[in-house]
Amino acid sequence: MSLKGRIEELSRKHRQLDEAIAEEQKRPAADVTYLKDLKRQKLRIKEELGYLRTG
Repeated sequence: MSLKGRIEELSRKHRQLDEAIAEEQKRPAADVTYLKDLKRQKLRIKEELGYLRTG
């Protein structure tokens, strides 16, 4: 996979996680553990995107 393709794939996954976080937060009894996991995944992707874009 090309660098551009990897960046596009990670950007797409980052947006999906953002949407999943927003949906979970809308629930009356949001699962805090699940939210933390989603946010952790999103942060890892953000860090990798930053590395790939500057790298």
